[in-house]
Amino acid sequence: MKRLLTLFLLSFCFIFNVNAEIKHGPTGGVHGMLLFGNSEGMYVSHLPMFHAPHDYQVVLQIRCLDQQLDATIKTRLEQKLVLWTMEPEQFEIARLAADSKLPLKQFKANIVLGHFEQGGKVEYRDVIVFVEKTLIFRQLSPQMRESKQAVYHQIGSGSHRFLLKEIDSRPDFDHVLAITVPAAAAMADVMVKKTGLQAATDAEFLRVLQGQVDKRAGVKGRIYLDRADLE
Repeated sequence: MKRLLTLFLLSFCFIFNVNAEIKHGPTGGVHGMLLFGNSEGMYVSHLPMFHAPHDYQVVLQIRCLDQQLDATIKTRLEQKLVLWTMEPEQFEIARLAADSKLPLKQFKANIVLGHFEQGGKVEYRDVIVFVEKTLIFRQLSPQMRESKQAVYHQIGSGSHRFLLKEIDSRPDFDHVLAITVPAAAAMADVMVKKTGLQAATDAEFLRVLQGQVDKRAGVKGRIYLDRADLE
C-alpha cells in the first residue's frame, strides 16, 4: 500500500511538472486571439507582437465542444461584422505548429464581444475549443523592414471567405476583412500595393479581388485593423 501511494505521488508530480513546463515554457502565456467566421467555418488569429512569447502569426480553424454553442457562435459571427476576441488559458503557442511533437488539440477560453483587453464583454466563459487545423504558423522577425506589397491569405473555402494580411514588415498592421466570392473561386493569395501603414480601402480591395480572384467577388467589410501591437 505504501509503495502504491509513493508511485501515485511520483506520477502526480511528474504530470504536474510536465503541465507546468507546457504552460510556462519559452512560448507560454495568454495568447489573445481574434475570432471570426460564419456557418461555413470558425477561425481564430493570434494577435501578434514583435516580442516573445507573442512573436508568432498563427491562424487556426476551430470548433467548440458543445455543438449547440458552436452553432450559436457561428450564427452570431455571421449576422454582423463586429469585433470578437478570445482569451484562452495559458499554453505554449509553439504547440500549435503543424509539426509539433506535443500538439495542442484543445484548450479553454473566454469568448468576448469586443477586445478582451479593451473593455470587451465576456459572452461565453470557459469554452472548450478544439483545434481542427493549423492554417498558418510562422514566427515573426524583429528586424525593421518594409514591403511594398501586402499579401493577403484567403481563409475559408466556401462563398463567404476572409482575407488576412501576412505580417511582413516592421512596423506593420494586422488586418482581416470579409469577402464574398463564387464557391468555386480559386484560393490563391491576394496581392495589394502597400504604402507604409495605410491599409487599402474596400474599393481598392474590390478592384484587386475582381482582377485576381473572380469578377463577381465582393467586399463585405473590415473585421479587424490594428497597428498598435506591431510597432
